[in-house]
Amino acid sequence: MATDAPPPSKEQHKLPSPEEFTEVAQSAEFGELRRSYRSFAFPLTVGFIAWYLLYVLLSNYAGDFMGTKLFGNINVALVFGIAQFLTTFLIAWWYSRHAAAKLDPKAEAIKSRMEGGA
Repeated sequence: MATDAPPPSKEQHKLPSPEEFTEVAQSAEFGELRRSYRSFAFPLTVGFIAWYLLYVLLSNYAGDFMGTKLFGNINVALVFGIAQFLTTFLIAWWYSRHAAAKLDPKAEAIKSRMEGGA
């Protein structure tokens, strides 16, 4: 039965209404959170895609350059390929630090307010 539900405990949060979601989505605080995310994520995404496309294009159209041996059996293509992995991990690490320092506190404040917390 629906009436047998236990009373809300202190750990439970109220569910925001659709109007509250709309109000928060239009707030300056939420706009700042989105700007902070976008100003970090978009330039890095564009930069990484350009870097990846450079690697692909050089692999397809500059075979002699990519095949240039740097030392032993290590050539430019291998170094560029490994650099792709390194930049992926570097960007993930950098984003994690950015999110923890700038995004998470703002998001937590919004969430807490929406759920009826402080």
